Amino acid sequence: MDDAILQSLPDDPATLKRLVVELAQQRDVRISALERARQEWEQTRQQLELEKLRLAHQLELLRKRYYGPRADRVEPSQLLLEFAVALEKRPVDAALLPPDAPSPEPIDPQMIRRVRPRKGRRDLALFDKLPMTRQVHDLPPEAKPCPCCQTMRKPIGQESSWQVEYLPASFQRIEHVRLKYACPACEPNGENPQIVTAEKLPGAPIDKGMAGPGLLAYVITSKFSDFLPLYRLENIFARNGFEIDRSTMCVWAGDVADLVRPLHDRMVQRVLQSHVVHTDDTVMPMLAPEKTKQARMWVYTGDEAHPYNVFDFTLSRTRDGPAKFLRDFKGVLQADAYGGYDGICVEKSITQAGCWAHARRKFVDCQGLDPAITGEALTLIGRLFAIEAQGKGFSCADRLSLRQRESRPVLDTLRGKLLAWRDKLLPKHPVAQAIGYALNQWEPLCVFAADGAVAIDNNLAEREMKRQAI
Repeated sequence: MDDAILQSLPDDPATLKRLVVELAQQRDVRISALERARQEWEQTRQQLELEKLRLAHQLELLRKRYYGPRADRVEPSQLLLEFAVALEKRPVDAALLPPDAPSPEPIDPQMIRRVRPRKGRRDLALFDKLPMTRQVHDLPPEAKPCPCCQTMRKPIGQESSWQVEYLPASFQRIEHVRLKYACPACEPNGENPQIVTAEKLPGAPIDKGMAGPGLLAYVITSKFSDFLPLYRLENIFARNGFEIDRSTMCVWAGDVADLVRPLHDRMVQRVLQSHVVHTDDTVMPMLAPEKTKQARMWVYTGDEAHPYNVFDFTLSRTRDGPAKFLRDFKGVLQADAYGGYDGICVEKSITQAGCWAHARRKFVDCQGLDPAITGEALTLIGRLFAIEAQGKGFSCADRLSLRQRESRPVLDTLRGKLLAWRDKLLPKHPVAQAIGYALNQWEPLCVFAADGAVAIDNNLAEREMKRQAI
């Protein structure tokens, strides 16, 4: 230490002690400030790392949406890696091997016969039900005489072959004439001639409309079943010789909707009688004066006893739409994690069932961020779907017994691992958010294990929503 500093120190012990305490306090303050700065820096670093991870995750999701497959496929090599390593470490018990067992000969891949399905006629019974037109092809008159003796040759047999032809649809102009009758005796006498006109056509679907039932059925089927836009139908009709404006067909679609409204109401009534109803929604663009408005289209699909699917249109995604539709329903509602269903199910005593396909998709989307956790989670979820594949075609009671015996232990194992993984990850980590989604929806996700009629996922309703996208 510098001599000048030693000479400047006081000789009084009490003063020295006070000076040492002050220096220690200053040191503690500086250490505390440095520790706070380090903690703030560490927190900032973690936030930046999470933000970087979140942006990379969103970029990967966008790349998958635009360039990747739509199916939630899992890489088998990642899931089997841990299993293969454990299998290699496991010793082989010689007692389990059969005595003098010959080693299998290697199979030449070129010797494997791959059977490919044949193309062509699949069902001859349907082929035999087609209307038949017989066409006989005969020799021309100049070819019938024998070239040697000029004697007329006689038929001795025939060769037959089949050809399937398609006769395109065509327009027909049907004139309906309604005859009028009058009394010839009353009219000369100056009395009422008693004029009577024939009744109106019983098969006219639209009053004062020129479209017949077949034309209306073809337009509606082409648009809503074959997914042909009206402008394409306009071009098809023009090629067939009679052009119908798309605005006219749009008006016809509204008229047909009014005609089949009783059928729609009856289907709604039967869907609400189901024990399980699947539902989903999607954006439905609606024309507005200034710009297109995002409305919603909902689908409700009944169970096996009521195999109907009906659609409901609302102007927004508020809970008022499903609440009005499900006002008389008391069964099980299977849907995604839309928060609007929670209050509806509580108010109307409806059991809410979740979708394991949505929960699995959360882990698939962040599979590359933590392969160890996501791989094990996807393996357990895959076991649940494998058990469901075993129970395909079972009755509800047998399927419930299978789920209680095999699916319930998998669910218990998965929940324990989810709770342990959640404590290891930061709350904003994408894998932690996938875990949080599964734990928050755990009760609805486990409904299928207590009811054999409930499906493991909501893919039934999601498949029906593809109609809107197409």
